[in-house]
Amino acid sequence: MSETNETNGVAGVIDVVSLYPKDMNIYGDSGNVLTVARRLALYGYAPRIHEINQGDPWPEHVDMILGGGGQDTGQKKIIDDLFARADDLRRFAADGVPMLMICGLYQLFGHYFETIDGTRLDGIGIIGAHTIGRDVRMIGNLVEHSAHFGDIIGYENHSGQTFLDPGVEPLGRVDHDGTGNNGEDRTEGARVNNVIGTYMHGSLLPKNPAIADFLIRAAAERRYGAFEPRQSKDRVAELARIDGIAAKARTVAAGRPR
Repeated sequence: MSETNETNGVAGVIDVVSLYPKDMNIYGDSGNVLTVARRLALYGYAPRIHEINQGDPWPEHVDMILGGGGQDTGQKKIIDDLFARADDLRRFAADGVPMLMICGLYQLFGHYFETIDGTRLDGIGIIGAHTIGRDVRMIGNLVEHSAHFGDIIGYENHSGQTFLDPGVEPLGRVDHDGTGNNGEDRTEGARVNNVIGTYMHGSLLPKNPAIADFLIRAAAERRYGAFEPRQSKDRVAELARIDGIAAKARTVAAGRPR
């Protein structure tokens, strides 16, 4: 049976992997998965969410991968499984699968993370970056500026300082020292093709629909060759309502002190 028939007239199925939701899901990062699922449905696509924890097999299709943050203990729990999946993840990234990795998984998508106790956790090298654990935390509300997505609004809480390799594009830039990737060079996050890494919790996507739509568009174009929403008036209206709520939330969050 063709995918067109299977989707019963919707724009298509999009298979979304939620990576390690048991151990890498703090500060509301699961809201990113909910946001993508809701926006896909409002664009007329049928979202299929696959929660992939240690030892779980990949689904038949992988159109998008979303990963959250976690404490050092969570990173240590999933590291062996992450390395077992490293070749697949690198292949997905090279093939254009859109990914969003928050905080702890952002760190492990780099070259390595040296924890505050001196333990070195090798990363899988999809993002050219390395992270060093420090005593001082960077914590608080944050606005960063991005050429691709406009202002990005979220909440950072990390003691790891991440340094990008030369030539790696940051997701955005921050206005103040002591914030962002490392508190020194005023970068935040990283973007390598369709892979985004960031320290922004919040969760990120409900307040930043431009990033959610980037991931959705990239997933649809890769699987079907084009992003072609099928929207009723009700879906258009509901999406506009959600975007209005996001705009208000952005205004409130941007005005909050750190």
